[in-house]
Amino acid sequence: MAVLVEVTRGARVESWHMGAIAVVDTTGKLVTSIGDIESPVYPRSAIKGLQALPFVESGAVDAYGLPTEAVSIACASHNGEESHVQTVHNMLAACGLTLDAMECGAHSPKYEIDQAILHRAGIEPTAAHNNCSGKHAGFLCFAQKAGLDHHGYIKAEHPVQREIRAVVESMASFQMDEHSVHDLCGTDGCSIPTYAMPLKNLAHAFARFGTGQDLSPERAKAASHIRQAVAKAPYMVAGHDRFCTGVMDIFGERAFVKVGAEGVFCATLPEQGIGVALKCWDGAFRAAEVMMAAVIDAFLPMSEGEAVALDRWRRDKMINWNGIHVGDVQLAEGVLSHLMQRKTA
Repeated sequence: MAVLVEVTRGARVESWHMGAIAVVDTTGKLVTSIGDIESPVYPRSAIKGLQALPFVESGAVDAYGLPTEAVSIACASHNGEESHVQTVHNMLAACGLTLDAMECGAHSPKYEIDQAILHRAGIEPTAAHNNCSGKHAGFLCFAQKAGLDHHGYIKAEHPVQREIRAVVESMASFQMDEHSVHDLCGTDGCSIPTYAMPLKNLAHAFARFGTGQDLSPERAKAASHIRQAVAKAPYMVAGHDRFCTGVMDIFGERAFVKVGAEGVFCATLPEQGIGVALKCWDGAFRAAEVMMAAVIDAFLPMSEGEAVALDRWRRDKMINWNGIHVGDVQLAEGVLSHLMQRKTA
């Protein structure tokens, strides 16, 4: 396994994170890679952009008069802030449903300040606070527009999940038969199926998602709609002090970036015609963010101001309780130069 990120303390490296990165063009050709990009990994929430395609393709956005924020939050792993929760409620109301239709489960908002607001008001967290609630609201809008019974929409055999699986398989050029799907299917944190795929296939899917290459006109239009929405409303995708929101706020439509649980990222840089998929093998977000920032650094031309803004994510400074800078989570030596060579490992 390749060491991609190191954690320093003083003059020494205290810890390492191992991982893998695949960068692929629209034809499926590998542009560069590090580590094992062939073994299937669960993409988790990193493919929410792909999972939102049926929702947008169905015409539900126009049919229900949904704003840009609704399309953006359909791709989100959000903090559960008030703006996120309200957007989800609005989506459900627009398609004629209530919170009772949501099957993602409830959990508290990410940050203590939002948890405290609920506590002071005597309000228990609901499914709308779930970080995946926007995606689930999109599923329900799709089901309503398609005239489907929404009950059980989280189950693999439900038409909603069957359609999403078909879309992801098509985008990634990765077909699962009834034997392999049993081995590759797991259950995500929000209870929908998650299917393990190689990083190289996930990267190919996002190269196509970013460019529309070899997609039907309807799918290419839907992918463009989603990318534009998250660029216009990046706060909906994550929220305060979050990598995905921060990066897309800097670069707009030039970068679509989405994190998934257990140290996964998928991204596309449309102008460069590439897709990216990466995995930190120990599941650490702190390392995965540094890895994703490095890929952006290597492939995306940027202004001085954009480069300065990206510094926030290139290196995670470790500050102790006395405000002393004690170390860094940073890219391991040689990784950036390898990426910038744009050669297959």
